[in-house]
Amino acid sequence: MVRFNQEFIDMFLGVVRKYMQLRGGLSQKELAEAISVGISTMSRFLNQKTKEYDAQMIASIVAYLNIPLHEIIDFIEEDSTQTFKKLVSFYKESQVTEEGSEDAESTSELDSFEEGLDERTTRSKTSANIKGVHVPFGDKSGNAKTNLSIRDKLNQLSPRQKGFLTDFLDLDVEGRDLIVDIGNQLFRYFKQSRATDF
Repeated sequence: MVRFNQEFIDMFLGVVRKYMQLRGGLSQKELAEAISVGISTMSRFLNQKTKEYDAQMIASIVAYLNIPLHEIIDFIEEDSTQTFKKLVSFYKESQVTEEGSEDAESTSELDSFEEGLDERTTRSKTSANIKGVHVPFGDKSGNAKTNLSIRDKLNQLSPRQKGFLTDFLDLDVEGRDLIVDIGNQLFRYFKQSRATDF
């Protein structure tokens, strides 16, 4: 049985609400339908009107919203951490199984969309001035690197970069989320420094 630390329920619910916004501004009703629980059950839980916490419902919320476990680890009692992780993994795997056929369709749609964005098929060229910086769009000479397909970009990686990518993919979900969070900060830094170089 999974035990929760009731002192951290406010923190946990705050994280859930944050990820409901991050995942497209989900309402309580949409979240309840997504994890197959009653709307009133979800409302009572999110408004702290329940005395007992349903571990399966909490794990399915965490799995559906893809909440990194390091953000809610204080809410889970130490002796229940491994059990809770397994429960979340179970719900994530069942989610992937249900969405498998949808993913295949969306992948083919993404491939055709990516092909439609290919620079060679772009008919018009335009540009914009953003904060005094001239930015061309559809210009074959300047943007050849940025319009490569994902496969082409992966083929251009150095062995060192491929090794990093392999290590990244071997991490668990929390590890990958942590690397992504750090990486986003670095990307922002490099983009800002590049914009100030003009």
